[in-house]
Amino acid sequence: MHINKLQISNLRNLTSVEIEPHPRLNIIYGPNGAGKTSVLESIVVLSRGRSFRTAQAAELIGPAGSTFQVFAETFSESSKTSRIGLERSKKHWRARKDGLDLSQLSQLTRVLPLVLMEPNSHLLVSGTPEVRRKFLDWGMFHVEQEFLQVWRRFSKILKQRNAALRFNQEELLDSMDVVFCDLGIRLGQLRKAHSESVAEQALVILTELSSGLERIRFEYRNGWPKGSLSDSLTNNRKNDLIKGATGSGPHRADIALIYRETSARAMLSRGEQKILASAMLLSQADILARQRKTPVLLLDDLASEFDAEHYQSVLNRALKAGGQVWVTGTSKQVLSVDHKMFHVKHGEVKEVI
Repeated sequence: MHINKLQISNLRNLTSVEIEPHPRLNIIYGPNGAGKTSVLESIVVLSRGRSFRTAQAAELIGPAGSTFQVFAETFSESSKTSRIGLERSKKHWRARKDGLDLSQLSQLTRVLPLVLMEPNSHLLVSGTPEVRRKFLDWGMFHVEQEFLQVWRRFSKILKQRNAALRFNQEELLDSMDVVFCDLGIRLGQLRKAHSESVAEQALVILTELSSGLERIRFEYRNGWPKGSLSDSLTNNRKNDLIKGATGSGPHRADIALIYRETSARAMLSRGEQKILASAMLLSQADILARQRKTPVLLLDDLASEFDAEHYQSVLNRALKAGGQVWVTGTSKQVLSVDHKMFHVKHGEVKEVI
């Protein structure tokens, strides 16, 4: 997968940008605040419908109107060209693919899969379980056709069960719990299988990065104590009624990262956490590539995150994944691989010949 053409209008300080990136590697450089990260942000917004920097769409809208627009022409492994676009205002969005309106933002995500590595990626190691669940779910969305339907149905029954708990409607719980368990167990099975694939590939990548972290252990935890989910719901019903929320289930799942029999969060330095997070993210790219869904890889401010040796190792490994790579930084890079370079200044993006 790669982007042939990218157009950005009125997104932050990017008033009007049109570039034709290199299919393999693109370097975007310029001073801090120039708009480098906003270029990557536009691609993320086009793929996911939301930014990785803010939850408020209004913050993305520039001074030249009440909406922003992002358009891309993509080229897939199956030699299929797609044209996708997104327009967002403060409260509304409109998306199109090949001239047709889309009803769900997930339809854009399927066209433009991407892996994002940015300064907060270390939260994949040090952050909450929710971060790691979302990481697994993103991967399964692209490689497991059954996942989205199971996830949506489970999310719905979880909301219904929590509502019954809050309103003390205990008579509804027995029938709800049958559905909850069926969907919860299946969602857990899907996540566990994907987490094992991630762990296997991430350990290979850690060896290639010469990180010294090859003894990391990945341990999937399903979100309820030993025994069946049904028993856990029954045993904890009284406590759930008191709290008004379901305490057991895949919505509590996590990938425990263990290093020397201790939580990696406690044992690893910030730099080591970034390396481990990079390996996990790059593992997703490899897994998708094996299914001919190679994602675009976005590496934001890579040089400030790693020393020179690890910068080169991470970049080389990203290129090895086979997708189009975008890298931002404050200075030009001397590279032997074929690429394009773009300079960003005051929101203007120009190719450097």
